[in-house]
Formats: sequence, C-alpha cells, structure tokens
Amino acid sequence: MSTYDERNVEPPTTESGDVDGDAIEDLLGDHVLDREQHLNADAYVVRADAVQDVLRTLRDDAGFDHLSCVTAEEHEDRFESIYHLKQYDDPTNEVSIVVPTAREEPVSESAAPVFRTADWHEREAYDLVGVQYDDHPNLERILLPDTWQGHPLGLDYNQEKPQIVTFEENKNPLEDHQRGGDDSDTMFLNIGPHHPATHGVLHVETVLDGEQVADVNPDIGYLHRCEEQMAQKGTYRYQIMPYPDRWDYGPGGIVNEWAYARAAEDLADIQVPEYAQVIRTMGSEMCRIACHLLATATFALDLYGDFTAIFMYGMRDREIVQNLLEDLTGQRMMFNYLRLGGVVWDIPEPREEYFESVRDFLDDLPGKLDEYHDLITENEIFQSRCVDTGYLDPEVAKDYGVTGPVARGSGVDYDLRRDDPYGYYDKLDWDVVTEDGGDNFARLLVRMREIEQSARIIEQCVDLLEDWPEDERDIQANVPRTLKPEAGKETYRAVEGAKGELGIYIRADGTEKPGRFKIRSPAFSNLSALQEMSTGEYIPDLIATLGSLDVILGEVDR
Repeated sequence: MSTYDERNVEPPTTESGDVDGDAIEDLLGDHVLDREQHLNADAYVVRADAVQDVLRTLRDDAGFDHLSCVTAEEHEDRFESIYHLKQYDDPTNEVSIVVPTAREEPVSESAAPVFRTADWHEREAYDLVGVQYDDHPNLERILLPDTWQGHPLGLDYNQEKPQIVTFEENKNPLEDHQRGGDDSDTMFLNIGPHHPATHGVLHVETVLDGEQVADVNPDIGYLHRCEEQMAQKGTYRYQIMPYPDRWDYGPGGIVNEWAYARAAEDLADIQVPEYAQVIRTMGSEMCRIACHLLATATFALDLYGDFTAIFMYGMRDREIVQNLLEDLTGQRMMFNYLRLGGVVWDIPEPREEYFESVRDFLDDLPGKLDEYHDLITENEIFQSRCVDTGYLDPEVAKDYGVTGPVARGSGVDYDLRRDDPYGYYDKLDWDVVTEDGGDNFARLLVRMREIEQSARIIEQCVDLLEDWPEDERDIQANVPRTLKPEAGKETYRAVEGAKGELGIYIRADGTEKPGRFKIRSPAFSNLSALQEMSTGEYIPDLIATLGSLDVILGEVDR
C-alpha cells in the first residue's frame, strides 16, 4: 500500500500561490532536458530512462499524488509521452512531464511502478500510438484486438490496409486465458462480453477458487469508436461538439460537451458570458441527476436480478429529467447544446412555464429520495450485499487515479466543481459529498446524496435566471467563424463528470483542427481498480462491485 500522501507534502509555491516552476526544475535536477509552457501548467522535458525517478520525486517530495492522464503522440521527428500530474488536495497545482523518444526506437521507461493508474494508460498509448514502455508489467493491447496490425494514431498508419487475420491466428481468442494446470483447484469464468450485469459490452475474465474471486481482468475495447481520431479530423468551431454526447450516454451529454468546451475555450482564449455559464451549470446538474438515477436503478437491477420496482422508479424519474433536458436542448439524449463561447439558445419560451416544470420536479424530489432510501438503503438484503464488500482504500484509489463518486465513497474529498472551479459553481451554495465506508454501500450513498446537492444547485440557477435582466441575457460570446489556435499551444482541462474527472488534452498545430486530441475518461481509471476491489470477494459481490462503479462502456472505450 502506498503511504506517500500521509507525508502531507506540498509543492513549492511562489508568493502568489502558484506552483514555483524554478523550484520544481531544481528539484528534478539533471533529469530536466528542457522546459515548456503549456497553458494549464509548466512542462518539463526529461530523459526516457528517468521517468520513474522524476515521477517518484514529484510525488514524494512535491505532493503531486494524482497522475490524472497520460497522452502519447507522434511528431515528424519523435514520439512523446506526456504525464499530466495534479494534487488531490488542490488540483489547480499541476505539472506536466514530457518524455520524448526517437522515432526509430520509441522506448520509454514505464511509470506503472510509481503510479498504478499508468498501467492502463500506457497500454492505451502503446495500442493506439506505438510507444513502448520498459518495465511495464503487462504491455499488451487494451482497446484493439490482439491481432490488430499497426497503431491507428501513428503517422505511418495505413487506414486503407485491410485487417486480415488468418483463422489459425484467431480460431480461439480465449485459448491462452486458462489459468492453472490440470491439478489446479481454480476455475476460469468469462463474464460477458454480452451480459446484463456488465453495463454494456464488457468482458470480465475471472479466476475463481470455489465461490471466491482469485483474480479479475476487465477486457475492454468492444465499444471503441476512434473518438479521439474523429475529433482530430473535425474543426474546433463546429464539427467536434456533437461527439462528446456519445461518450457518457447516461446521459451526461452536457457535462461531456463542457469538458471539450473548457479545453477549447482555454486554447482560443474565449470568455463565456455569465448568463450562459448559469445555463450550463443548470443543464450539467440535470445531467448529473439523470446519470445518478440511472446508476441507482441499474445497480438495483444488478443486485436483485429482475426488473424491480426500484429500477422502474429510477427510469420513471430519469424520464422527467430527460423531458426537462429535451425542452432545454431540443434533443432527448445527443444534446449538442453547448457552443464554444456559450450555449446554442436561451431558455425555452414561455420561460415561466419551463421554470415551473423544473421547480415541480425539485419539489417532488425529496419525497422520492426518501422512497428510494426505504426501498434500497434500509433493505436488509441490499445491505448484506453491499456493506463491507468491494472495499477500496483511499490511498489505493489515489494510486489508480480514481475520481468521482467512487473516490468520494472512499473518503477522498476531491471534486473539480469546487477545487478547480469553472462555470458558476463557485458562486453557489452547495456541498461536496463524501463517505468514509469505501464499500459498495458508500458509493451508492454518495450518488444519492449528490442528487440532493445537484437539486440545490439547480434551484439557485433557476432563481438567478428568472431575475436576470432581459437586456443582459447573452448566451454566446463573439467567437470567430474559424478558430486556428497558434501552433504548439497545449492545454489539459477537466470538468467533474457524473463518473469523475473528465479531461481533454489538445495540442494545436496552427490549423482549424487539433493536432492531438486526448480524452481522459473517469470510468476508464475507475474500472482499472476493479481487481483491487474484487479479489477475495464472492462472485455476487463482484457483480455488486462492478455495478457500484457505474461504468458506461462508451466512455471507457471512447
């Protein structure tokens, strides 16, 4: 178990409170080859054989305990891996570590021995870009099939070349998945990829010792749709925004759109009018409630194995939220409502009628939540399946880059709406919800209490929007028809999605399309911790633990 954060180390800062870049450079010493300025943080170029030393120093001596994301990309003269580091205590303290490698030999030291979350992130970098990582515990493909030829985000990848796989190569993809010999007492069990308890197309390779789980390996990629590549082929101004709705279709659409908008607006220096920020905040919290209701409903479905009253109640109430979102955006799920610089249109007319509908929903919510508690949290069967099962230690959660309700259910007090404020959140009265249990039950409680907090936020937004002066209702900033951020500009920005930290890295190349577009999926990092949470548990507890993570495979696979 990691103990680094128990030292309560803080990064060196300047008098203004910003991270002291010169002190960080001194701390890293001879490992630093060069220094760059990304819009969100200073970036240090280091040797490929010093990755572990550098990350361990930043974690242990400067307090950067959150490896938020790993981005890999290929340039004309080199490959690069970028490690985006933050602090769980203060995510506005950021640094980036850039690791260049030669095109002829793209080999870099793995960060997995320092941060366990790097395991999956580096596998993805190898799979899609082709960077190799020395000392990685399991460097194999993660999103594409084992038989895939080439790396799709590499510059020399031929998209026209057919992916021909001989029958002999793929006659039994699971042949090597057996564990133990003939005298072994363990049994290998495939759960999925098409199973109602896997919340989408997910394959869970499970090794059982009797009824207990001896090992678990989530096998993802079945819903991989090249979302990053599609974003790299779209223009900033018009063609990218429809795609984020397809990531977390829970529906977290407006939150997803905001993640892209925040990064692109930062890159193009666009200021969003306050009125539009309030609308964005209200719409995002509606999406959060819809996502949490769906998570609660399907969690009950996982545990009871039937279309119970809880599932039907959850879908019923989610429909009300979706009706409000449909009235606001014109779409039921794929909203495409945000625009760079604001939103596409104002509150629907008659405004009074719309606000009354929102208030009716908010007024009914407390009684409905009491009903959910009667049916779920006070249910003995539910408690027996969820209390003290799927335990996730807070330090282990940080090591895996876990965020959102899963982290807050382990007592990790981390929420970007408060800690790295955007939109109108810092002007409203609401609380971050945490639970200390760390088990399946705690994660459910966090989501149910977060619905109450989202309702508080929406209510305040409605009050503000009702009283907003009519001649100051600016829904969009004046944004040029074509955006061409300066070549070499880079930024990483994130928002608090329903599942956790949803981040976007963009590198501009001087054209109207991104040179590199990277999506940090919260469910991807959360799911990577499943093995920690499930090993030693019983099979039904594994299903409960997977349900408590609330993964949407469209977001995991992207």
